[in-house]
Amino acid sequence: MAEFRLPKNSRIQKGTTHTSATKGRIKKFKVYRYDPDSGQNPRYDDFEIDLDECGPMVLDALIKMKSEQDPSLTFRRSCREGICGSCSMNIDGRNGLACTTAIEDIKGDIRITPLPHMEVIKDLVPDFTHFYAQYASIKPWLQTVTPEPAGKERLQSPDDRAKLDGLYECILCACCSTSCPSYWWNSDKFLGPAILLQAYRWLADSRDEMTGERLDELEDPFRLYRCHTIMNCANVCPKGLNPAKAIAEIKKMEVERAI
Repeated sequence: MAEFRLPKNSRIQKGTTHTSATKGRIKKFKVYRYDPDSGQNPRYDDFEIDLDECGPMVLDALIKMKSEQDPSLTFRRSCREGICGSCSMNIDGRNGLACTTAIEDIKGDIRITPLPHMEVIKDLVPDFTHFYAQYASIKPWLQTVTPEPAGKERLQSPDDRAKLDGLYECILCACCSTSCPSYWWNSDKFLGPAILLQAYRWLADSRDEMTGERLDELEDPFRLYRCHTIMNCANVCPKGLNPAKAIAEIKKMEVERAI
């Protein structure tokens, strides 16, 4: 897997070792550090954690590092339950959520870096500005032209509702998009697995009435068709979703309406 995108004209330097662990089951972590305000190149810092005094997940270890060893360590986190997607990062070479990645599942020292091929704001915090702009571009809300039924919601059958399973659960953590080589190379034009999964969520919704307009927006050599179905996206999704299948369904809809 390719590395996260480093700031221009920089190289990773050797960092420092932080330790407060002197006994017990010691686990070593190598954590990427970058502070743009310091003017220094990125580096790796080493941390040692006593697993007997730490929770079971990688996020527990990061919180312990920050609270007990280095308060300047910066990362995102919120729900701690695999729901918000805030703590997405690359853990031992694999994208995932720190809050749902068990320390004991990783053998040897653990290397933690930001998500690959995204600009780094600080330490483990990538810049999601472009990613969210792409999300906004697909208009991720119900679009209709017919008047709303008086006094009730727009209804759909249980079968139509079931078509949204495997789509609506996406938490926009970007683990899938940042594991996709096509997104690494063409992220300025290719929407990537996460956004295309979200796009199909609205195409598959029986209540939405802008299917043609949505397909018009997606029918582009780069926005949709850079996907080559290598399945990295499905392999790393922390919610067990399959963006590649959703992308294939969009391509199928594009073909069917052209015939």
